[in-house]
Amino acid sequence: MTDPTAPLARVLDHLAPLLPLLARFIFAAVLLPYFWASAVTKLGDGVLGVLRPSVGAYAQIFPRVFEAAGYDTSKLGAVHWAVVTAGTWAEFALPALLVLGLLTRLAALGMVGFIAVQSLTDLYGHGGIDHPATLGAWFDRMPDGVILDQRAFWVFTLLVLAVKGAGALSLDRLVFRSGAPARPGGLRPAPEGPRSR
Repeated sequence: MTDPTAPLARVLDHLAPLLPLLARFIFAAVLLPYFWASAVTKLGDGVLGVLRPSVGAYAQIFPRVFEAAGYDTSKLGAVHWAVVTAGTWAEFALPALLVLGLLTRLAALGMVGFIAVQSLTDLYGHGGIDHPATLGAWFDRMPDGVILDQRAFWVFTLLVLAVKGAGALSLDRLVFRSGAPARPGGLRPAPEGPRSR
């Protein structure tokens, strides 16, 4: 018996190379402004603000530790400064790399890790775990939970980029590849066998 969806599958297979470009476009349209706006709130004053995070940065990243320190940054150590500074830089750099399609797989995996840490901080540092609507739930017919619902889509989009790469219109392709797109593990498509009649 012939698969009735085969003609549609052939058409969709030709569109598959557009998937990474579409994932990068959706990331740029939906998440780039979110992450960059968040990163801007973490910058300190002046030109050296990239090295001296704002008070709000510590409150966002280390909420309970910062509260215990009486909201005094001088009572926090070098490790806290390094984590807040690196997190701020990552919030600018990783989304930019994704949109440009440069080091895309690494940047996508970095963003997945960033979102995992962000989600855990939201749940346990900021007390979101005490609010079921913030956590959300899968298979509950309500797609508006911030953590389990929305961020699942964020991570899925990033995993598409981690698995497929940036696609043809990317700096990765321009800088690192001169030939045909790479296939995972060097796999080649299976040769087509005889067709049933």
